[in-house]
Amino acid sequence: MATPLTWRAQARGESHRWKVLGVGVAANASFSAASAGIPTTAVWLRAGYHLGNAELGLVLGAMGLGVALSELPWGLLTDRWGDRPVLLTGLFTTAAALLAMTLFAAPSAHHPVPGLGWLVLAMCVVGLLGGSVNGSSGRAVMAWFREGERGLAMSIRQTAVPLGGGLGALMLPWLAASYGFAAVYGVLAAMCALSAAFAWRWLDEPPATRAHAAARQDDPAAGPLRDKEVWRVVLGIGLLCVPQMAVLTFATVFLHDAGHLGIAAISGTMAAVQLGAMGMRIWSGRHTDRHGNRRAYLRGSTLVAVASFIMLGLVLQCFAQAPGALLMAMIAFAGICVSAWHGVAYTELATLAGTRRAGTALGMANTVVYAGLFVTPLAIPHLLVLGSWPLVWFAVALCALFAFPLFPRARRD
Repeated sequence: MATPLTWRAQARGESHRWKVLGVGVAANASFSAASAGIPTTAVWLRAGYHLGNAELGLVLGAMGLGVALSELPWGLLTDRWGDRPVLLTGLFTTAAALLAMTLFAAPSAHHPVPGLGWLVLAMCVVGLLGGSVNGSSGRAVMAWFREGERGLAMSIRQTAVPLGGGLGALMLPWLAASYGFAAVYGVLAAMCALSAAFAWRWLDEPPATRAHAAARQDDPAAGPLRDKEVWRVVLGIGLLCVPQMAVLTFATVFLHDAGHLGIAAISGTMAAVQLGAMGMRIWSGRHTDRHGNRRAYLRGSTLVAVASFIMLGLVLQCFAQAPGALLMAMIAFAGICVSAWHGVAYTELATLAGTRRAGTALGMANTVVYAGLFVTPLAIPHLLVLGSWPLVWFAVALCALFAFPLFPRARRD
């Protein structure tokens, strides 16, 4: 028997897929503004909560830990229950968690500085709830778009990550410096609630996808958890995200401490990283759709990312005090290079797994990615104690190099 949601989906034309894509972009951007935006406030977070670098790394990584723990369960639930209920649940509860942080976890004249444990727990809870966004929105896009246009569609959806991060980089440091962290968390809560309203209005699942999913949901052989090729791509994505996480979490600290730059220069650099990543993701999706070269593009992107971080490390080794403008340019270039491939990689992964199981596959990938978001900011302070910033950038270049053999070679016809 047809359900009201099925009737709504049947009544909507093919152009409705662009509204679904818009919902996916809004949902990912709103959560990315938190996961990628809060780290851009690292300097003010460190001062406002009275943290050392090691404690700061724990706080910045806690949200990644939450996402890593929840991504795969959310992905499995998406494949079983559908995109709409999972995305709505995740967005509304994430908004509620951020609102609670606004009221109880922001230091002010009326509230003392929260303890480190409470702050870490709050960040982790936001990650646990926000982990619903990626798999559910990605599966919806894969279901509504055909092969030959999915690369562009998924890349546009993936621009939401730098879009949200860019908005966060522009707004959140200023809000933190001017109005405190209550304003930071309140704005993020409002963004998640607004995205939830868009999803409530426009997100449907194609009837064909619903029917096929119901037929296959109890078939364990259909799942990607047993697919070695899927796991290779998942691990490659996770390793290649480590340099990106290093830029997102500690580039502001690097530019402040090593480049002696102020809020305008730091915010502008991080916004440039996110805007450049957006443009490159759209271009890469369109380029690989036209040429059918997703695998070759992924392997090439890996080598470019490796080279960019090696160059950054070498510049720091060669100059006792590198010019701030040069460091800004090199961080922006490296950050864009290591963020340009996401849409292509997620399209290849979802294609390998199949549209009906895309939620699980995307959940697998983001479990590994956000595990990296948890571990990377914890490791960087220890690398700084052992060596210096060049050691940090050489280490992340090595992680990217390890990803290269994991991405599959291009098929030969």
